[in-house]
Amino acid sequence: MKEAIILAGGLGARLYPLTLTVPKPMVPVSDKPFLEYLLNRLIEHGFSRVILSVGYLGGQIEAYFGEKWQGLDLIYAYEKSPLGTGGAIALALSFAKTKHILVLNGDTFCAIDWQAMESAHIKKQADMTIALKPMKDFDRYGNVKVVDGRIVSFDEKQHVVLGQINTGVYILKKTLFASFSMPERFSFEVDFLQCKLSDVLVNAFMSDTYFIDIGIPEDYQRAQVELVSEL
Repeated sequence: MKEAIILAGGLGARLYPLTLTVPKPMVPVSDKPFLEYLLNRLIEHGFSRVILSVGYLGGQIEAYFGEKWQGLDLIYAYEKSPLGTGGAIALALSFAKTKHILVLNGDTFCAIDWQAMESAHIKKQADMTIALKPMKDFDRYGNVKVVDGRIVSFDEKQHVVLGQINTGVYILKKTLFASFSMPERFSFEVDFLQCKLSDVLVNAFMSDTYFIDIGIPEDYQRAQVELVSEL
């Protein structure tokens, strides 16, 4: 697995006014764009090709990184209008070359062992594998239920004493959507994962590693210190 998709097209409304002029993946963390941390980690782990799903202010991302970043080939999948997370993934998959592909969110950093995750994905012959992180006393994220290594449900956001969250890190087959008539615009989490869960084999990969989502101001400020120390 040497190819990845990064979802980088969101509006980043919760980080206004910072994202009024800068796309969320490009907000600065210790004087360099957050997205740069993701790309550099992909390079360190042997990836050679990344498809960037871009929309809002996406031209800034292409202007900064270009078509090649430190030896990493970058392909830009532009949304002409907002497609939702599902539509964005489907569009990016049309540019993919490999059978299995890693999908990351452009506002989240998770220090997962991608190679181990891929091995588990292939061993289980899964249609999709989701990295889950054990967590205590949380209400910002929905809890994910797992039975015998297979994800069986996604709970609504509520206070959970002990559970596991979806990190937004996926490995999926390029043909994941081939058997479904999905609209051009749809939510990957709601319209596909929740509605089609019984129709696909979704494997859980547990990973209790460093995780941060910069989508809210508090965690964005926390990243200024934590993310640099993690690398």
